[in-house]
Parts: sequence; structure tokens; C-alpha cells
Amino acid sequence: MRGSRSGRGAAALLLAGAVAGLSAGPAQAQEYRYWSFWEGKSGSAGGSWAYATEGPATLRPADGAVAGFRFTVSTDSAKAGSPRTAPDFAAICRTTPAKPGSKRIAVTLDFGTAADAPAGEQPPPARTACAQVPEDASAGDALAAVAKPLRYDANALLCAIAGYPRSGCAEQVADGSKGGAKDGAQQGPGTSGTSPAADSGGSGGPSAGLLGGIAAVVVLGAAGVWQARRRRG
Repeated sequence: MRGSRSGRGAAALLLAGAVAGLSAGPAQAQEYRYWSFWEGKSGSAGGSWAYATEGPATLRPADGAVAGFRFTVSTDSAKAGSPRTAPDFAAICRTTPAKPGSKRIAVTLDFGTAADAPAGEQPPPARTACAQVPEDASAGDALAAVAKPLRYDANALLCAIAGYPRSGCAEQVADGSKGGAKDGAQQGPGTSGTSPAADSGGSGGPSAGLLGGIAAVVVLGAAGVWQARRRRG
């Protein structure tokens, strides 16, 4: 009986440790400053943004699509700020008539907030443009048609749009290096070739939440094995 109580007590301690590890995980997550990539979704309330599931170099939107880019600071795609302008293809491309052999992609550029800007830089005003590109063009091609100069790193990570920012690429943000609160913009799940943080398409490795979840499974499994051995003893 005493062994059984001891086993339950040890398992409870292990479980408490796992929960504590999970709650501590997000606080330890590293923030990055980068260009996030979004797809516009039409709707009765003016549409919404969804974090792109692939990068702009491989995504090939159809005619009438809206591609959004937002300069942001976040730990992963679930916390990234979306463009603050609603995706509205009709408004953005109203003066660009359709042409055979081409397609129109509305592009929304949100250069982010002053709080998220690199030191010594101010974000340009947000703007939109209608890119008329070949039918097989990617979202990256549409961006290049309306927002040069673009800058990429050696791994094809999008670093700058329309020359902003002047330097750096998906840099880690040190504690206290940015001021002001996030603007509460809509957020979305997913992963993008522009994001440095972890999900499957990033270069920053697995997220703290994922590692915490794995740790919890390992800890709880160890607790079960320990109890089984106590019973056999």
C-alpha cells in the first residue's frame, strides 16, 4: 500500500513537472523579425487572412487571388501579425482589366509597426498593387512585379520588400530591443517559406510548444514504467 502511494506521489510530481515545463515553454521562445506571407480569403465581412502554407516562390495563385505580406515580430506563425488592410481584389485591381494569357494578383504590403522596425528604421506606409503576370507565375513573381527591390538570403528566405528593411534577415530579437505593444492584428495558423520560426517550413528548428509536448509525453511514459516496476516489486 505504501509503495502504491509512493508511486502515485512520484507520478504526480512528474506530471506537475511536465505541466510546468509546458507553461514555461512559450516564455522561453525566441522572437524573430521577418516578412510573413498570407493568403486573402473572401467573405461577406470584407475577407480575412490565412497564413500561407507554402512560400511565395512555390505558391501559384489563380487570377483573382490576394497575396499579403506583413513585416512582423513573432515566435512562430500562430503569433504573427497579419496585414491590417482587408484583402479586397475588386478594389485593388479595379483599374487593371483582364488579358488573355495572364492573370491578376492583388498584392497587399504592410511594413509593420515602428515597434517592430529594426533599429534606426521607420516602416513605410502600407500600400497595395495589382500585379498582372503570366498564368504560371508564382506569388513571388507577382511581388517582384510591383514591389522591387526584393532581397533574399542564400537560402532563398525573403529578407526585404521594396528595400525594407535595409539590412538583416529573419534576425532574432533580443529582450527589450523593441518597444510598444503588438497591434492585435488578426493571426492565423500555418507555415510559410518566409517564416524563420519553426513549423515545417522554417529554419529555426522545432518550436518551444512542440518540444514541451514531446517532453510531457516522455515524462508521463516514464511515470507509467516506474509504477509498473513498483507493482512487480
